[in-house]
Amino acid sequence: MTWFSSQMVSLYGIEVLIEQLAVFLKRRLWFPQTLSDLLGFNNTIRSSLGKLFIVLGILTVLLSSFVLTFHNVTVRVLFSEHLVLGLFLLGGYVKPDLQNSFLLMFMRMLLVVPLMASLSFKLYPSALKELKDLFNRDASGALHERRDILIQALGCGVLMFVYIASLYIAIGLIPTGIALTLFFTYPVFTALLSWRFFGDRPTLFRWLVIGIILVGSALTIPQSSATYSSHTIAIGIFASVSAGIVYAFYCIIAQKCLEKFHPVPFTWISFACTLLLSGASLLFWPAKSTQLDWTPLWIGSIFSGLVSFIGHTLNNVGIRMVGASTASIIGSSSPALTALVAWVTISETLNVIQSVGIGIVTLGIALLSAEGFVKSLKNRS
Repeated sequence: MTWFSSQMVSLYGIEVLIEQLAVFLKRRLWFPQTLSDLLGFNNTIRSSLGKLFIVLGILTVLLSSFVLTFHNVTVRVLFSEHLVLGLFLLGGYVKPDLQNSFLLMFMRMLLVVPLMASLSFKLYPSALKELKDLFNRDASGALHERRDILIQALGCGVLMFVYIASLYIAIGLIPTGIALTLFFTYPVFTALLSWRFFGDRPTLFRWLVIGIILVGSALTIPQSSATYSSHTIAIGIFASVSAGIVYAFYCIIAQKCLEKFHPVPFTWISFACTLLLSGASLLFWPAKSTQLDWTPLWIGSIFSGLVSFIGHTLNNVGIRMVGASTASIIGSSSPALTALVAWVTISETLNVIQSVGIGIVTLGIALLSAEGFVKSLKNRS
């Protein structure tokens, strides 16, 4: 009996210990005991995972903007000589003119278009079928009912070709951060075009933000100096703003086209058109190839194409995770990120007024995007 009693006491002690441990876990960690608790626990996990998914989406879009800044900085280096990372004196391989913009665009697109095609058709298997449908003809010999979509998609390809060429010239002539800031005034023109074509009249808040963006843009304009002549600055500003205006038209037509056409084949058509048009432009207006250093040009173009492809891919993934409105708010950081990366990598400095101007433009773009985000939420509710 003594042995049996001792064993019972031991078992009882273990049972008490387990009960105390269970109470401790219930108080400290909490675990489901009933079906309702289990359902609530699952909802908590889903909510936490949903928040984590949104955070990852925001970080993905932010990473996309960061990666794309290296494309802009690379273009800047190809056009003008800089001390890269304070170690290597590189750049200035071509002059920042229209011919060389076509050349760099063509070399970049030679890599981006095949990469985008290989990824796009895997992400969206129906893309090839939709592309074929655009060229189908019915019994009467007329174009398929989606011919309007084809015209809009090709038109966006032409506009992409124009705004990239203009932006390349701007980046080659004036500081990268300023060129991108002036280009990012395109939401102002997009708002005005939406009013003209879609009847979306700007609110008082939107007019106020447009004014803020224009004031910030004016503050970024560089003064003429030994480095930048007044003529160079004028051409750079004109090219930047022109690129923004053309991109605004691109956004308006794309908005109409994407109502009936998937963004994957649409984006590929735009890039393919840019490749074809830049190649055709070089046939009629060839660059002076005898004076070019092809090795660094190809290295720079391949690097530019890779970071461009990675940046656009990350941006598309981020849009799927957090939505286009949230992505556009985060994307408003691009001018500031570009100025920061250019300062770190190629020591491209801005004065205090120009930095404030970039900050004001970035804030204005974020406010415009936030207004669209709030509006979309109201429409859903």
